Amino acid sequence: MPARCDEPVGDGAGDHIAALDAFVDVLSRIPEETALAEGDGQSFYSGLCTAICRLTTAERAIIFRYDPARRKVRAAGAHNVDLGVFDDAFINVETLAAAREALEQDRIVEFDDPLQVPPEFMALAGDVRLVVTPMAAGGRWIGVVISDRPADRPKLSEAERNLLWTLGKTAALAASARIATANAQRARELEARIDMAREIHDGVIQRLFGVSLVLSGDGGLDEQARARCSDEIQATLHELREALQRPLGRESRPTKSTLAEELERLRTEHADLGVVLESGDPAAVPVELEPLAQSVLVEAVRNAHKHATPSSVRVRVGAEDGAFVLEVRNDGVSGRSRVSGVGLRLTALEALQHGGILEFGERERGEWQVRLVVAGAR
Repeated sequence: MPARCDEPVGDGAGDHIAALDAFVDVLSRIPEETALAEGDGQSFYSGLCTAICRLTTAERAIIFRYDPARRKVRAAGAHNVDLGVFDDAFINVETLAAAREALEQDRIVEFDDPLQVPPEFMALAGDVRLVVTPMAAGGRWIGVVISDRPADRPKLSEAERNLLWTLGKTAALAASARIATANAQRARELEARIDMAREIHDGVIQRLFGVSLVLSGDGGLDEQARARCSDEIQATLHELREALQRPLGRESRPTKSTLAEELERLRTEHADLGVVLESGDPAAVPVELEPLAQSVLVEAVRNAHKHATPSSVRVRVGAEDGAFVLEVRNDGVSGRSRVSGVGLRLTALEALQHGGILEFGERERGEWQVRLVVAGAR
């Protein structure tokens, strides 16, 4: 492992080649299963921070990126920084103007103005200047690296800025490779689902179509025809049961958040919708249903935001006859399209995988309801 760079980096090409070589060496030490896992990737992103600190004069570094599992920007990894400080922080590019500037202009931003430092970052502030390095690749914002620089040192030289910019690009490419691997895995799963849908169409649907033609014909059916129809229906049900034992739709990504936290986030993000908990305890959601319940809640609120003008979005969580129930209702669909979105349809398929059902539609005039019921949930 290379030693820390305690002196300013030179501006020769050899310096950057050596830095990139050292950076690759750091990344190669991260276990493959950690770097490419579907989890939060903390070891992976912390490894990137460690590499940056070892190659520059920074003592501490932290990476912020959008986490689809938590549906928010979070501290993904760090070096010499307690990530727990940022667990409850609500962070985006509006929170730290320097982050937006770094990403939009694709350049290193260095600042020490206390007014530019949100409360969450005060643990990083002090006798240091903060440096924001953009992680962007192919026009996509991956995240930012925030590192420190001793206040008694001169501001970054052009060579140091170039080095940090290069490391930011390398980190973005590494993160993109990790994301691409996960996307490739999901693409294979989608292909398998398409094959299953084709199998159901060619088998189950065609059988049912044949039976429907017989039943819709003129005249009555003799004993042999009725027996044949019964056999076909039984065979169809058998094929359908076998198909239902395999995944029908995409599964929600593993989540480290809870329904209660997601509800609070949506209240803040969509303050104009009046999202309220009408009854129940979000903390009582069975652990195995957390990803599904959060997906249902997010899709229901998203649809209310896009397709309705509700005065409130009311959420109910509870148990009925041994089943877990989640309801989301909004009263703003009057005079608007009542066509459900693709997201809800995919989530309905996912509910089937858990032995549940997702209903959605106009409950009464002007009120749209999304209702998830999963029997036998603990």
